[in-house]
Amino acid sequence: MKYDVTVIGAGVVGSLIARALSRYELKLCLVDKDSDVSMGASKANSGIVHAGYATKPGSLKALLNVRGNEMMDKVASELGVPFKRIGSLVVGFGDEDLPALEKLLHDGEANGVPGLKILDRAGISEKEPKLSEKVTCALYAPTAGIICPYELTIAAAENAAANGADVRLGSPVTSIKRTGDGFTVTAGKNTFETKYIINAAGVYSDAISAMAGDTSLDVFPRKGEYMLLDKSQGTAVNHVIFQTPTKYGKGILVTPTVDGNLLVGPTATDEKDKDDVSTTAEGLSVVATKALKSVPGLNLREVINSFAGLRSVPRNGDFTVECSKTVAGLINVAGIESPGLSASPAIAEYTVGLLKKAGAALTPKKDYDPIRKPIPRFAEMTDEEKAAKIKENPLYGRIICRCETVTEGEIVDAIHRPVGARDLDAIKRRTRQGMGRCQGGFCIPRVMSILSRELGLSEEEITKCGGDSKMLVGTTKQAD
Repeated sequence: MKYDVTVIGAGVVGSLIARALSRYELKLCLVDKDSDVSMGASKANSGIVHAGYATKPGSLKALLNVRGNEMMDKVASELGVPFKRIGSLVVGFGDEDLPALEKLLHDGEANGVPGLKILDRAGISEKEPKLSEKVTCALYAPTAGIICPYELTIAAAENAAANGADVRLGSPVTSIKRTGDGFTVTAGKNTFETKYIINAAGVYSDAISAMAGDTSLDVFPRKGEYMLLDKSQGTAVNHVIFQTPTKYGKGILVTPTVDGNLLVGPTATDEKDKDDVSTTAEGLSVVATKALKSVPGLNLREVINSFAGLRSVPRNGDFTVECSKTVAGLINVAGIESPGLSASPAIAEYTVGLLKKAGAALTPKKDYDPIRKPIPRFAEMTDEEKAAKIKENPLYGRIICRCETVTEGEIVDAIHRPVGARDLDAIKRRTRQGMGRCQGGFCIPRVMSILSRELGLSEEEITKCGGDSKMLVGTTKQAD
């Protein structure tokens, strides 16, 4: 197998790069070590599309954050992904925080962010009546928004696949060898040739770059722990609420999600283990304490899930999106910490430009289709639409997940998409099955049965998230 371009890493950045490249007459591959796309930082982050005031003027982060924010409406619309521009507030707790907010205002204006302004207590109360009375000032950014990061990733990968890209999942890259006109890559059980490599491997981008012969990348993982609250708390705030940032990041936020829950977090702890996404009592206590500082009325008894993600932090403080200075044909897209999600469409656009400069022939396809139709959400349909859908496909009349009103039809659709679900978590990310109060406590056995039937596997082969994460290991009692 020979490819023109191989994108390593199927997070939101890698998947949007693959989608952008699927517009051209290229033999294209998107490869990832995990069983599904969006298994790293892209499934465990805040889901915020930042306005662009918190990035250093003149930096690549600033350029791509603002451009990515501008692009997000069109990208989300084409991919059928909900995106809401709800705006954000960076809150200060006294006069000592005002200079920091003024600096953010100055930097944001230098970056070209529209509509920024500092609010006094009266302006804050008008927008967010449930904030702490100790909040005295805030920076308001109307262009900030919220999106589901893993839904955006899945949609981008599906659209890339629908436009001809090969998506190879469960294929860890173990070898990259330089050849006369490109590289020979071993990923999982397959070895193939590629002329160009785009390295978007997140916390493993340094290892991939070194494997290809460039040891210049220097990134490390930083853990962020979160708590997700039930939809009963989803109206606690109307905007994304940040606290005045520190050198470790934007601090503990409180935000609605596009699906109606409330999200609080993250912490910021530098780590050595690139696979440690465990939560800790200490970390979640910090999240709870600081979230209540902003919104004292939060009912933290309504937490339905907690999780952690690892962001790839660059020691130079900026994104690396560049052609390797030492290895021809290698483009490194690394150190994509926050605001990486916000910048992701612009990173993809920028990377296509780099590939063109590197000599790739980019001939537009005549039949490229940027539109991806999402899985119909039964819970969001009118009664008339539900009746019509059930008549069209009776599987939509069988409710599997009662908490989120997810039907068997949606689950079957998720399995048979261009990048289809192969395990329980993949179904969850595509349909919201198991994301309600019971977190799948009642519906998981039924979903396992559907996966078994549709994939032709025994239920003992069904996993939670690929690999060895099997749900069943045998029977407790053998029939006579």
